[in-house]
Amino acid sequence: MSRKIVLTGGGTAGHVTPNLALLPHLQRAGYEVYYIGSIGGMEKKMIEDSGIPYLGIETGKLRRYFDPKNFSDPFRVIKGFGQARKFLKEYRPDVIFSKGGYVAVPVVRAAHTLHIPCVIHESDVTPGLANKLCFSSADKVCCNFPETLEKLPADKAVLTGTPIREDLFTGSREEGLKLCGFTDDKPVLMVTGGSQGAASVNSAVRENLDALLKDFQIVHLCGKDKMDNLRLTIPGYKQFEFVSDEMKHIFAMADVVISRAGAGAISELLALKKPNILVPLAHDSRGDQILNADSYRAQGYSMVVTDEELPETIVDAVQRLYSEREQYIHAMEQSSQGNAIATILEQIELVQKK
Repeated sequence: MSRKIVLTGGGTAGHVTPNLALLPHLQRAGYEVYYIGSIGGMEKKMIEDSGIPYLGIETGKLRRYFDPKNFSDPFRVIKGFGQARKFLKEYRPDVIFSKGGYVAVPVVRAAHTLHIPCVIHESDVTPGLANKLCFSSADKVCCNFPETLEKLPADKAVLTGTPIREDLFTGSREEGLKLCGFTDDKPVLMVTGGSQGAASVNSAVRENLDALLKDFQIVHLCGKDKMDNLRLTIPGYKQFEFVSDEMKHIFAMADVVISRAGAGAISELLALKKPNILVPLAHDSRGDQILNADSYRAQGYSMVVTDEELPETIVDAVQRLYSEREQYIHAMEQSSQGNAIATILEQIELVQKK
């Protein structure tokens, strides 16, 4: 008889894609998988597209600031708790894995009342409020950064890294070069700002395009509606708004990368051992990207350039990164965070034996 696991997490892609990365490994390990997310959340389509049964529950945002919804959202959370508990009582999963976000709080708390073991995961350096509310109900708390360990319950904390989709490891450099119309006689610089793009990074690259193209071919993932139509035919410079299945080939082709410092993006860079320059978003909600970037710099995985230092420093930084790329690759090869899936699966097994 197969074992049952419930995955939960939602609100942003960062709370869902690690669950999707775990999915094939859980299925190969013999688990029947169910997903609990919010009724109208973006996670619903992502999960249903993967063929996993999905339960949508009521959820409310937990805010640290005044908002009229602060009066109604607690009732939605209570209702979500009841919906999650009713389902878990009937389904009786062997274990819960939570990637965080507000929808996870009623699920993890409900599981705790039914004595169902829970493993939760925190991607950023500083734990978010939703995960903090789940610490007391969790059996293990996995994290992405060494610095996070001291912010977690000592008897539950495990440094794992973040799960990465296995298809990213199957890319072909040749396919990437063909996709972009590049040759094999010049290194490739990949520039990405996440799904929305990064205006400061985009403009810094374009302002220095001539200088960068002397030494590199450039594939630029510039974000929705952020293509530069005046530069569509420049040899050695290929723009995409975003890519999906082709991402694995672009990663395989890239020699060095410029990226924002979101937890998901940098975990991919680490797992794929790609020398990188991180340009952290300065004004995200908790300053996570700055902390993420500082951690990777301290561990020797990344160079860091701030938005304020752009565009003047970018050419020198890219050239220096390429010349020193082997030392960054070596540091990433020593990391224990690049084997996240195996470590998390081990924790999922351990909590069931308690």
